[in-house]
Amino acid sequence: MKELKVTNLIKTFGDKTLFDSISFLVHERDRIGLIGVNGTGKSSLLTILAGLDSGDGDISAIEKSSDYRIGYLSQEQQFDPEMTVLDVVFQGDNALMQTVRDYERALLSLNAAAEDPALQARFAKAEEAMNKQSAWSADSEAKAILNKLGIDTLEKRIRDLSGGQVKRVGLAQVLIDAPDLLLLDEPTNHLDYDAIEWLENYLKHYQGALLMVTHDRYFLDRVTTRIFELSYGTLYEYQGNYEAYVAEKAERDRVAAEQEGKRVQLYKQELAWMRAGAKARTTKQQARIHRFEDLKENLHQVHLEDSLEITLATTRLGKKVLELKDASYQIEGKQILQHFDLLIQAGERLGITGKNGAGKSTLLNILAERIPLDSGVLEVGETVRLAYYTQRNEAMNPEKRMIAYLQETAEEVKQKDGTHIGVAELLERFLFPRFMHGTLIGKLSGGEKRRLYLLKLLIQQPNVLLLDEPTNDLDIATLTVLEDYLQSFAGSVITVSHDRYFLDKVTQKLLVFKGDGLIDVHFGSIMDYLSHQKKESKSSKPEKTTVSTKPKKKKMSYMEQKEWETIEEEIAELETKNEQLTEEMTTYQGDDFTKLQRLQQEITETETLLEEKMMRWEYLSEIVEGH
Repeated sequence: MKELKVTNLIKTFGDKTLFDSISFLVHERDRIGLIGVNGTGKSSLLTILAGLDSGDGDISAIEKSSDYRIGYLSQEQQFDPEMTVLDVVFQGDNALMQTVRDYERALLSLNAAAEDPALQARFAKAEEAMNKQSAWSADSEAKAILNKLGIDTLEKRIRDLSGGQVKRVGLAQVLIDAPDLLLLDEPTNHLDYDAIEWLENYLKHYQGALLMVTHDRYFLDRVTTRIFELSYGTLYEYQGNYEAYVAEKAERDRVAAEQEGKRVQLYKQELAWMRAGAKARTTKQQARIHRFEDLKENLHQVHLEDSLEITLATTRLGKKVLELKDASYQIEGKQILQHFDLLIQAGERLGITGKNGAGKSTLLNILAERIPLDSGVLEVGETVRLAYYTQRNEAMNPEKRMIAYLQETAEEVKQKDGTHIGVAELLERFLFPRFMHGTLIGKLSGGEKRRLYLLKLLIQQPNVLLLDEPTNDLDIATLTVLEDYLQSFAGSVITVSHDRYFLDKVTQKLLVFKGDGLIDVHFGSIMDYLSHQKKESKSSKPEKTTVSTKPKKKKMSYMEQKEWETIEEEIAELETKNEQLTEEMTTYQGDDFTKLQRLQQEITETETLLEEKMMRWEYLSEIVEGH
């Protein structure tokens, strides 16, 4: 069994301790979710495990076998812009991936110049290598992964792809390489709902181990079986998925708060004794003085991140907020809005979601009056005080301290009950402990900068909030605080998001962008909408028709054609064999443990082969049908 062991890992960043002698074990087939407030070191831990950074001191803090392979998906992909998609996704260092890469290159070249004898010879050699190494199932699985992630071309260069496409290419690369341990940093960013659902199922059945950072709580809940939480240099382990973590975390915080309360009470008693001033300082009394000093030093060291809230007041908002009348807008020939009407009223909770590149952020820019309409009218209510949380921060002076950055907007802010709160306490409520308030902005992590930027917008006390993908860079604890704030926010909220949990918790109405100016309106949750769409898709699916098994020219090789002719029979035989083995195992009455082990092994091998054949059939059928 392949495992990775971490023992007493230490890592500091400036005066911040990220890991204070943390230890853990990653077992084969583990599904681990890594969570924690931005800046606690989640991404740093992944880079250390990936071998791109090291802890302080002894590198032997990480133990693994020499053949243990690790694949790492970072938040920002760093590929050579001149590389093609094919070069990237098949760049694994194992021999099988090299064989598949050579075959795909030869196939692309032959498709471009089918009559070239040299290319024909090169293709024949590559095809022979595929047969010799039985690499067809690996090639089919790779094609299926690319297809599910919406990557439909291998010829394009990285420089010609959008940021979201590059992230999907990076994800495809690590999945295709199939390492012993997958390290994934926000894998659901830039994926649509179909791709997220596919990835959930893929990772649940992945043969290796998984350690991932994600803000997507539905995804975390459905995939993980263990949770690691980083908090102030310490790593806490929880068994189960995200739901189990929330329950256990609440209990741990309750016990910690109870202990803290007792310590505070004891401290008060000791303080009264110290102030009374004992007349004689005996040895026993000196011990009590030292205990008092220890209590004072350790007081308020319990961190209860999720128990905080923000209760800022908002300015009065009239009934009419924003209205689009007969609005149309195009960009680079792509229709975003077409004779579109939209009325935003006071208290509105509107979620904007749907297809990537369909114009969701563009709509926010139009509502914020940053982009003019081609035609139609945008009316803005007289009392509107709008704050716009964009996908990129405003310029921040790296030499400015956190608290000074907020004080540029306000020294204190009015709350709902009429009292005022200072920016220092607001920083604490937004999960910045007091010792950080003097930190230079340049020393903050990317996630911490995003959190600080969001807080600055909120203390402006807007009555209309535009949020563009707020969950992409915020940690779960911050999102919990934000969601709680939005639920009691007296103004209107309009948010673009792909985060199903966030949308379900915050919004009441959805605009679903489908592309080419088509927009669905849905009242209710995103999960209900997706479920409804899936049912509609199944009911409208046409009956399967018989298609020609003749491969399209330049698409299916001779060997692939021969494989296509027999693959359905092979699948049927494997299904029958699996049923027979399962029946034999369930009805076995003996006590021969070795036989039961053999039957289980045969079932596992048959199921694996059946899954490979099904993926191969799917790939070949797409060629046959001309997809």
